[in-house]
This record gives sequence, C-alpha cells and structure tokens, in this order.
Amino acid sequence: MHGNGATSASERSRVLLVTHHYPPEHGAPQRRWDTLTPRLMDAGVDVAVLTPPPHYPSGRLQDASADHLPGSVSRGRHGERVVRTRFRPHAADLLSRTADQAVAAASAVSLGLRHFRHPGRRPHVVVGTVPGIPSMFAAWLLARLLRARLVIEMRDAWPDLIEPSGVLDARRSATSRTLAGARALVHRAVTRLQSRADAVVTTTEAFAQVLLERGVQRVAVVRNGTSFQPLTSADDAGLPEDAGRPPERPLRVVYAGTVGRAQDLQTVVRAAAQAARRGLRLDVRIVGAGARVPFLEGLVTELDAPVTFVGAVPHDEVRRYYAWADTVVVSLRDWKPLEWTVPSKLYEVMASGAYATACVAGEAAALVQRSGAGSVVPPGDVDALTELWSGWASSGDVPAADPRAAQWVARNADDDTLAERYLDLLRELTDHPGTEAR
Repeated sequence: MHGNGATSASERSRVLLVTHHYPPEHGAPQRRWDTLTPRLMDAGVDVAVLTPPPHYPSGRLQDASADHLPGSVSRGRHGERVVRTRFRPHAADLLSRTADQAVAAASAVSLGLRHFRHPGRRPHVVVGTVPGIPSMFAAWLLARLLRARLVIEMRDAWPDLIEPSGVLDARRSATSRTLAGARALVHRAVTRLQSRADAVVTTTEAFAQVLLERGVQRVAVVRNGTSFQPLTSADDAGLPEDAGRPPERPLRVVYAGTVGRAQDLQTVVRAAAQAARRGLRLDVRIVGAGARVPFLEGLVTELDAPVTFVGAVPHDEVRRYYAWADTVVVSLRDWKPLEWTVPSKLYEVMASGAYATACVAGEAAALVQRSGAGSVVPPGDVDALTELWSGWASSGDVPAADPRAAQWVARNADDDTLAERYLDLLRELTDHPGTEAR
C-alpha cells in the first residue's frame, strides 16, 4: 500500500468490494463505505465495487438511470468503479430478502470474473461485507478465482444471528427438519469461511473476541463512524408543540432509524402506553421506515399509545428531532448475539450530545454507562422503561449527557482514524501490488 494519491496506476493497490448495500442508498453500511472509499483512494488504493442497483429498503428499484441498471459500469462520486449486479425485487420478510441477496451474489461472481480478470484490474484484496451473508461467499469465490486476499467484514454477529433472526425458522414451515438442517449448514459454512479468510473485520471488540476464541487467526476491529456533530441552538427548530419542561408539557421521546425486528420497538410502544395509563404525558415519535411499521401501528392503535410515526426523513432533518427531544432511544432486542454489537445509531446520539435511553446490553450498554451518554434499560423490559420515563415525566428532571460521550466518539469513531485502521490492515495483507492470495 502506498501513502498518497500521487502514485501511478501501475503502482496503486486494488481493492474489490462485494456488498449488497451501497450509495445512493442511505443506511449504516452505505455510509461506512461512502466515507472509507475516498480516504482509501487518496491513500493510493483503487476501489471497485460489485453491488446491486439501489433498492433498499423498499425492495424495488429506486433509480432507473442507466448508471444504476444491472450490468452497468460507472464511476461513483469518489471515482470508484461501480459494477451493478442483478437483483430480485423482494418483500419485507427475511426469506424474500435473502433470496434477493443470493441472486445479487451469484451475479457478482459472474460480473466480477468478466470485469476484473484482466491483470490491470485484478484486485489484490477482495472485501465481502455482511449483511447479506451471500456476499461473503461471492467474495470468497472471487478471491480464489482472481488469486486475491480475502477480507470478510462482519457488521453484525453472523452466523450467531441466524437462529434468533428467524432467517431459517423451522417453526414456520411443515418442512421443519429441512429448515433446521439448512440453518445448521449455513452456520457451519459461515464459521468455516470466517476461519479461512485472510482477515475478518468486526465493528466491536466483543465480537472480535468471540471470533478469536473460535480460532479465527486475524481479526481487526474497525468501528462504524459518524459525521454527526454536537447539537446547537440552530438545530432546535422548536416543533410547534408545548413549550417548557416536563411535567408542564409531555416528555418528548424520539427514535430515529430502521424500524425492524432487531430494534424491538414494541417495547417502546408498550412502555409509552403503560406510562400514559398512569396519567403521565408522553410524546413519542418514531422516525424511520422498516418492515415492522405496520405491526407497530396496529399495536399503537390497540394500546392507545402516545406514539406517532413520522416516516423516513432526510438525514439532516434528524438533527431537528434530536434537538426537540428530551431523550433519544437506542434499542435492540434481547438476543445474545446483539450483546456483541454496538449500533451505529448509538455513536450518532453520543456525538449529538442528546441523552440516550439505551435499551441495550453487552458492549453497547457498557459504553453508555462508561461515557455517561444516557440511561441503560435491559432490552425488552417494559416495566423498567416505563419507570425510567415516568420518573422524568413526573419530575421534569431529565438528565443531560456527559460531554465525555461526544469526546469518546471523536477519539474512536472518527472517519479519518477508522480509514487509517483499514489501510493498516490492507498493508499487512499485501506489501506490494503484485501480492497474490495464499
């Protein structure tokens, strides 16, 4: 690896990214590589990408321009070469999305061989990101066929999330034995591939330790980053509701992010309803989109909960809701593998200076407590969450986040620092552009 962008084309190292999520889509995986790519290229690394057309989260093609259609080759906004794979329009359920990921992964192998087999384009390192799981298998096959190093990037705790996530839930089908066997097979295959990769990248120390204990030889921790800056008075657009502090006005609670199964927002809805039944005033806003919105809307109606669904908003609009809120929710389900993860949303909340209601466990909970970023409630504990909010709503005494929280993010989740860590890993894998895979 070379240290600046002035190197000639023949000297520059080449990385091929295989991912199911990429700009112009919005989300944590997309943002990660939207910030890494320009920094890697400035450091002398040519980045190429195999990814499907933008279709997240709806499952339908979002942009039919020529640069985004399957088979197209274009330049991304940082100069990276982007090859768009085939994809399968999908519904919100996990099996449908997994089928889409499998189609894109198969197409990535075919297109990868077609476009990157030439010596002048052959990558020195292939990076496969998870989610989705099929991307890592496509990356492994391409690395073998193109004689490149393989990096598997585990953004979540796969394969351990297979069972709790219900990707292959044997209870939902008469062919339970087949599904249970498939689940076990995928678990073994993912674990084996992790152990065979030249390196595995995780976003938390906890999951890195789990992989090391399973025999993975080289694990690097490159956390998610955030560009969020501390809130200022200019961000407080003052949504035109009651002024003052609780209890003169409702306690303002915001969740902003993906509305999926892993976020367990039903606990938020039930706690809000329970507090309201006690006569306390809450105003809970859920900002975002996802597969669980219809279910949660039904639950809000059933419980008469003081919860409003805002829908997806532009990222800069999120600041307005953070400034309006007394507390911002970061929530995960009580699945054991999620104790090894730190949601990227937590870094955003910490950087903003907002006070977090953190319904999390494991590494994320420890980070919140250590930094003073907010109050921690056990995942799924409706009563504990109700008690926390009820105390604030009745007294009007909502805590403020400790400045150490934003300082921690600045030191540990800065985009430049994270990119340098990735570069260090790539330099370890290949000392010069001619290095081939083992």
